[in-house]
Amino acid sequence: MLSQRIQQQFIDSADFKYQCAQVLATPIDSAIQAIFASVTNGGKVLVAGAGVTQPLAQYLSTLLLGRFERTRPELAAVTLGRSLLGGEFETQGLAREVRALGVAEDLLLVLSAKGGEGALSAAVDAAHERDMTVVAVVGGLDGELLQALQDTDVAISIPSDQVGRVLEIHQMILHCICDGIDVHLLGDGQ
Repeated sequence: MLSQRIQQQFIDSADFKYQCAQVLATPIDSAIQAIFASVTNGGKVLVAGAGVTQPLAQYLSTLLLGRFERTRPELAAVTLGRSLLGGEFETQGLAREVRALGVAEDLLLVLSAKGGEGALSAAVDAAHERDMTVVAVVGGLDGELLQALQDTDVAISIPSDQVGRVLEIHQMILHCICDGIDVHLLGDGQ
């Protein structure tokens, strides 16, 4: 009974990925360049997500520390927000972690499904206090997170408000970033 609906989900997902490939290739390339510059200049990548994107933040840190599809040297990456308490501390918790751990050579990468998470915006502000570059992977085309970015930051704005589609593209973007870093470090060969 749901077979056609399920098949349509796959078709819609493939269509959306194709559309995003054209729109997001340039900002993803800019993100790869920024991350590569940070880690090769002695910096680390601080990764933060909020809500449904928190597991993706952990996933990216794991891929950077370990490997993606090829063995390569470890890259310094830290997932923020894994032990935060609720309430006010949660709103400022990511910013506190950025201020405690971040230095100018580091890069903050934030993942947001909707772009309106106050804790992520506060973390971006804290990164700017430390003269860090920020890469923001955000669902939707507006929101306070995108407004918090500076000209030197990289915005990867996924043109959808459907959380499921946004998360699919988030994961694809993370894979593209890891592959791009591997190409920089190891060359184009498989």
